[in-house]
This record gives sequence, structure tokens and C-alpha cells, in this order.
Amino acid sequence: MNFFILQGAKEIWKMLEVTHEGTMDVRKARKHTLVYVYKAFQMKNRETILELQTRFTNIVNHLFGLGKMFEDDELNIKIFNCLARTWEPNITVIKESMD
Repeated sequence: MNFFILQGAKEIWKMLEVTHEGTMDVRKARKHTLVYVYKAFQMKNRETILELQTRFTNIVNHLFGLGKMFEDDELNIKIFNCLARTWEPNITVIKESMD
């Protein structure tokens, strides 16, 4: 009797896992798409820093959930590089204060 309960529980768990996380192919495709979005990430016209940070964090968190890891330096550099030109003086000050 316990064997049948375990088999049923395993099947239910597997079904829930696929339903909520997708199959391995779906996760790979999602990760590939998010990596592309991450690489192409840029500040939008009239976007605030808070909006930019929210979008960026959302992408990075989803990638982290799919197993993609980032170094803090990589994320900081990505943010610096995606900011609009009007932020260049601020970026310079931040970089100089880090040295």
C-alpha cells in the first residue's frame, strides 16, 4: 500500500513541477530569452532610476531562479553601461569614489 502512495505522490510532484516550472526545454528557452534581454538591456527614454532598477532586478532574479549566476562587479558594470548619457557625470563620480 505504501508503494502506491509513494508512486502517486511522485507523479503528483512531477506534474506540479512541470506545471509551475515548465519542462527542461521550456526552462532552457526561458533562460536563453532572458539572457538575450539582459545583454540588450538599456535605459529607456524618460525612465527613472527606480524604474530601471526594478526592470533590471526582475530580469536578474528570473535568471538567478533559472540557474544563471552573476558576479556583483558584472551587474554593476552592466548598470553603468546601460544608463543614458545624461548620467555620465554621476557615473564618473561613483567610479572615482570606488578607487
